[in-house]
Amino acid sequence: MEILPQEEADRFRRAYCGLCHTLGERYGPAARMILNYDFTYLAILLSDPEEAAPCRRRCVSSPVRLRAYQPATAALELAADESVILAYWQLRDGVEDHGLWKGLGYRVSAAALRGGYRKAAAARPGFDGRVREQLAALSRLEGECCPSMDQAADTFAQLLAAAAAGVEDPVRRRVLEQMLYHLGRWVYLIDAADDLQKDAVSGNYNPVALRYGLRDGKWDEESRRAFARTLDHSIHMIATAFELWDFGVWRPLLESTVYTGLFAVGRAVLEGTFHKMPPREQRKKHKKAEETT
Repeated sequence: MEILPQEEADRFRRAYCGLCHTLGERYGPAARMILNYDFTYLAILLSDPEEAAPCRRRCVSSPVRLRAYQPATAALELAADESVILAYWQLRDGVEDHGLWKGLGYRVSAAALRGGYRKAAAARPGFDGRVREQLAALSRLEGECCPSMDQAADTFAQLLAAAAAGVEDPVRRRVLEQMLYHLGRWVYLIDAADDLQKDAVSGNYNPVALRYGLRDGKWDEESRRAFARTLDHSIHMIATAFELWDFGVWRPLLESTVYTGLFAVGRAVLEGTFHKMPPREQRKKHKKAEETT
């Protein structure tokens, strides 16, 4: 996989660190635990075409060297608020899906984030309401063992598309809604595909398995090709919307993710190689696919 120039990797790192600082400043140290590449990409999508002049400071992860980061902007604040809301409900979903002991980690993390969630929900009540609504709908589909893969994926896709609701420009908001919708659809489906064998053993709901009749969690060639086509369709729709807006300095990062990174992750999942490499190498490959390819 081709690695981005150092300038672009550094730009991503500044956004990543900027979101970390924004989370900490708005919601306290506990909120930093939710930081990940997915939420950083959300911040980048919401950012202005020009990068804000970076600041430099030491932090817990870099206590000696000054590290450059993006100062708090409206985009980072929106991304931080929405990230806290999404993370909190993901943790609550984890509590519901696991027993007392297996769900203990989820309970502790959700409790630590509860204060931040309440503040974020008060700041973004519309987004919080949409997340609640879509997760409740998804829970109903899971409870009914809904065989419609598209219906389940649509529910999560609408949830992610709602993250663009705070964007003022109507054209930009529409572009981001389309990108986030199809990204949400792709994420939901690829996660379900990645969990096929695990869900076959546990008996957990998996709409991909139901759609293609995969009782043992293993693909037949015809189903694999059909599923690859529906994944590719979502990526093509992301790309179509992406080309309608000027993302400025963020374009190289987003372009490499849309046109290379998503395909690379999807191929690894479908080939069954995504979890076969040693953990250290898997993290490196996943990081490159998300951050630098």
